[in-house]
Amino acid sequence: MHPQPPLRTTHVAGNPTAMLMFDRWGQFGRPVLLLHGLLFDRTMWWPAAAALAGPRCTVVAPDLPGHGQSPPRDDCRVEDLAAQLAVLVHQLGLHRAPIVVGHASASRLAAAFAAGHATHDLVTVDEPPVDATDVEDLIAAARPGDVPEHYQPYARPRTDPALLCAYGSWLHQPPARRNQPALAGRAGGRPPAGPFAHLTDPDAFAAQLRELL
Repeated sequence: MHPQPPLRTTHVAGNPTAMLMFDRWGQFGRPVLLLHGLLFDRTMWWPAAAALAGPRCTVVAPDLPGHGQSPPRDDCRVEDLAAQLAVLVHQLGLHRAPIVVGHASASRLAAAFAAGHATHDLVTVDEPPVDATDVEDLIAAARPGDVPEHYQPYARPRTDPALLCAYGSWLHQPPARRNQPALAGRAGGRPPAGPFAHLTDPDAFAAQLRELL
């Protein structure tokens, strides 16, 4: 009989002026930090996180400022957010370097985390082109319409252009281009292909990440 996967719990990190809401699955093992792209929120990771979570890892998925349940900020410089996320991971008390996964525009945040803080592995998926700098471009690059219908509720972007004002320093940045080297060939099969691979086939995506633990 297989044990049940850990249940999702919701927590608050930071302080009233720099608050992040995040979900957590599990209490032990290596931390896996899942970062959603701009205009989306942490719920995009729920199916893959539930498939991945187990005794070998603790999965963490925060809402970035202004997204989901995290309050907005005037300035969301990537280095500042990376530092706050490093504190969040440290406070989990797991004493292991995390695997950091960045979706779409959050690939820049994931790369900044890896550049400044101990990181076991860096994975980026669905990185947008450099010229994707407004709401329409970011949504078109992410292609949420390609997500299977039953997972569509997890891939609904916000369309408010004001949301991007605090993230101006993220735009016009070169992509990290780490998705293929990080995932290819590690799970005994082909990595999930196409946009939103973590929603197209959450079990396969989780299996790829499990090979990195």
